[in-house]
Amino acid sequence: MNVRWIAVNADVRKPLVQSPPAWQDQGMDLDHAACYRVIQQRDARFDGRFFTAVKTTGIYCRPVCPARTPASKNVTFYPSAAAAQEAGYRPCLRCRPETAPDLGAWRGTSNTVARALALIELGALDEGNLEALAERLGVGERQLRRLFREHLGASPIGVAQTRRVLLAKQLIHETQLPLTEIAFASGFSSVRRFNETFRALFGRAPGALRRSTGDEGVAAMDGEFNLLLRYQPPYDWQKMWEFLRARAIAGVESVAEGCYCRTIELASVPGTVSIQPAEGANALRARIRIAKPSSLPSIIARLRRVFDLAADPGAIAAHLGQDPLLAPLLKQRPGLRVPGAWDGFELAIRAVLGQQISVTAAVGLAVRLVLRYGEPLPKPEPGLTHLFPLPELLARADLTTLGMPKSRAATLSAVAAAVLEDPELFSARGDLEDAVRRLRAIPGVGEWTAQYIALRQLREPDAFPASDVGLLRALSDEHGKRPSAEQMLARAEPWRPWRAYAAQHLWLVPNAKLMVSLSKGDEEAPRGSRGEARAEPKELERGRGRVPPQIRFGAPGKTSHARGDVR
Repeated sequence: MNVRWIAVNADVRKPLVQSPPAWQDQGMDLDHAACYRVIQQRDARFDGRFFTAVKTTGIYCRPVCPARTPASKNVTFYPSAAAAQEAGYRPCLRCRPETAPDLGAWRGTSNTVARALALIELGALDEGNLEALAERLGVGERQLRRLFREHLGASPIGVAQTRRVLLAKQLIHETQLPLTEIAFASGFSSVRRFNETFRALFGRAPGALRRSTGDEGVAAMDGEFNLLLRYQPPYDWQKMWEFLRARAIAGVESVAEGCYCRTIELASVPGTVSIQPAEGANALRARIRIAKPSSLPSIIARLRRVFDLAADPGAIAAHLGQDPLLAPLLKQRPGLRVPGAWDGFELAIRAVLGQQISVTAAVGLAVRLVLRYGEPLPKPEPGLTHLFPLPELLARADLTTLGMPKSRAATLSAVAAAVLEDPELFSARGDLEDAVRRLRAIPGVGEWTAQYIALRQLREPDAFPASDVGLLRALSDEHGKRPSAEQMLARAEPWRPWRAYAAQHLWLVPNAKLMVSLSKGDEEAPRGSRGEARAEPKELERGRGRVPPQIRFGAPGKTSHARGDVR
């Protein structure tokens, strides 16, 4: 395992460390002097990448905490909030660690940990156990514990417990939910356990932490919750919004005036969400309307994945920027994110509908599908009238009546049947190759479609649809000759483990020296492949802002592709 460190200035180097803590043996090694310089400067660029534990007070803080900076000898640095909390420290009430961007500097070094965290965010350890989680990931329980200790400095159970506490604390501060509902909404099994945990951590009851937060978000009405979802800037909201607008399904989604809205359904309970930038904060404001508060953790986790809020633009730019082809693109669009999907089944259906046709035509088919098979929303809102159809309905429906080739209708039916057979088909588990193999086992789903689903739904940062015509054209030579898919894969090898972000940049290249301008013909996928979906058109253009300072992975002058742990 290569050593990784934070570089505040170019002259900061990792000194030899004698007798490091157990969690530093093989994993994240946070240089004390460099981290201390960050907290002295309250450098917001490193917010979320590590946490500062103060020995004299027993609390842990964000690097931007406004409190007086403690003496260097009195602080210890941890790679995650869970590591600090497991070590016996409690969250700071001033800087509120629950509001830090989810930007652990370990990201990109262990796909297994990333998949495990995604499942934990969705409640895998609230209703299941560690053994079941490890089995879903295709690793042993002991190996999963080791990976968490190595990369996060905490156990999976510790991470889940910290998640519950920090989410509960956010709900206390940012909503007016009754404390009983907050207890269950944040994953606690009982109100008693909820109260005991807060008294142990903060020395006071949960109700004592509640305070007025001005316009930071309160419950506007029964069943409506407003929360802030933080990210590390820069963030190109305009282009994310344009991407979603181009694919919005009328009735299910509404995209207007800089706001994205859609219908949702969790555990048979319908609702709606709307997202827009929060003024004066590096965050998106989420308005969630649902009658079941216990669904909030899952909804928040899904929204963070849809809008790629956990991406670390500094780490991605530091790695991809080593390639002279990508470096200028990263400078032009430092805030570019990879749009995710709300639901894996919905994304797969949309991808199949778009096979060999334009985005507009695919959206038209999706609207017809929703109007015919989607359940009407019990309480319609402007632009939101239907839920996306369930797999049970599509599996037994005659989809040829929608006006599409029989082969495509058969693929839609096959996708629905596959989800009914394996409800976890679109969950993060196993490795990228295993996910693609499972998806390609569905009749009519080819390599491009499988990679596209892995990229947007499974949130695989290394997913890469090498046969995509837009990517092939991006690397055309001066005569317009495109590389083969095999040549594209070879060219993309140095981009691991961030090939998905490289693809997003190449899809949107405006530079004629690097790419032949895309025409309407680019809307189609390579012909002749088995049931392939269309390639992505150009969506995003130039972003704004400076690229944050680097977080380097590996030793100086070397590149870490994280291939040893692409599990």
